Amino acid sequence: MEKTLTGQAAASKRNLLMFLLPSLAGILLFMTPVSYNGDLTILIAVLAKALQAALEGWLTTIVTVLITASALISLLVSLFRPAAIMRSPFLNTLFNVRPVWLLSRVLGAAFVLMVFTQSGPDILYSGDTGGLVLNDLLPVLFAVFIFAGLLLPLLLDFGLLEFVGTLLTGLMRPVFRLPGRSAVDCMASWLGDGSVGILLTSKQYEGHYYTQREAAVIGTTFSAVSITFSLVVLAQVKLEHMFVQFYLAVCLAGIVAAIVVPRLPPLCWKKDTFINGEPRPANDETTPAGYSRLGHGFELALARAGKVQGLGQVARTGVHNALDMLFGVLPVVMAFGTLALVIAETTPLFTWLGLPFVPLLELLQIPEAAAASETIVVGFADMFIPAILATSIESDLTRFVIAALSVTQLIYMSEVGALLLGSKIPVNIVELFVIFLLRTLVTLPVIALIAHLVF
Repeated sequence: MEKTLTGQAAASKRNLLMFLLPSLAGILLFMTPVSYNGDLTILIAVLAKALQAALEGWLTTIVTVLITASALISLLVSLFRPAAIMRSPFLNTLFNVRPVWLLSRVLGAAFVLMVFTQSGPDILYSGDTGGLVLNDLLPVLFAVFIFAGLLLPLLLDFGLLEFVGTLLTGLMRPVFRLPGRSAVDCMASWLGDGSVGILLTSKQYEGHYYTQREAAVIGTTFSAVSITFSLVVLAQVKLEHMFVQFYLAVCLAGIVAAIVVPRLPPLCWKKDTFINGEPRPANDETTPAGYSRLGHGFELALARAGKVQGLGQVARTGVHNALDMLFGVLPVVMAFGTLALVIAETTPLFTWLGLPFVPLLELLQIPEAAAASETIVVGFADMFIPAILATSIESDLTRFVIAALSVTQLIYMSEVGALLLGSKIPVNIVELFVIFLLRTLVTLPVIALIAHLVF
């Protein structure tokens, strides 16, 4: 009997340490703002920048090889179904993909090879289209995916989500119609990096923690750009001195959009079932009788930490996460990002799509409404293009509105949109465009109101 009690105490102590130490490390890495080279960022981003610096000059080559290998292996698996890959659950999932994703990988490989070798049509490898994606965006994503993928189990596997989720269910469920554990996703995305948030959300969806609707809402609502990039946008429109007012407008408009947009189609039409089609149990988030939320959350966290069998299992999960993003998502970003930027550069499509916004801008008393309308829909291609176009606008108020709107629109195909399409999160490109327009319509009046108050 005494041996049994001693064993239980040792197991309880082990589970406590397995919960506390990795979870605190995860919070420090993914969710704690730090100052680095004068910028506010998170440690994962600092590690990613260090890797970029160490591999400077090689990153575009590495990314080109990865995207090309992803396409070739996927084609090989599709045509010949080699037993070595088909027998491995992970490799089979990674390379045995549906035709639409196979096409996107092949297209991404074709684009990356043309940009890397500077061959084919000039518009594809221009510094404003494919060159921008390969040389500026993909090296950043490569470095982020390496560290975020490897270290994500610190947030996922040791009980932090169970603990926070139980505590915050009372806030997240009534306000945002999301489970409490999504608060960790939202904070990691908002404070850190949208790509990290999408990776985290996708893994939670695949692990049967989020329903289809919840995963789609989180992925399209909270994957904001970092504070650092917000500063870059503000500097582009020459309003750096107004950062406090700018970020207040971004946060307030973002919260309003997070409450309103998920209650509208297409997000409200998403099924509240898990990836396997099963509904969420009715008592899934209820606190048992005799427990406080804190006590119940702590018990769930210890139980989750107790399931970790060893560091080898955690390391394998991290490696799988990283490889999944490198081989699965980078080609999609290259394909869809390049296509969106080519359309933005060579056709008046986004200008035409912006024309209906002129009356709304005039109603909101935004100066130079016609010029401002041309920047609104082009943000779907890349969120930095509106800020570039806005430099020719004289009104400070209008440039303020355009800069804040470009951040709160959130979905742009050169990164976030392509990442969502490349993940397991259940959204398609048409739905992303509709959500982009809804976010624009919801956040624009909020931003305009704040702009009129501060100017």
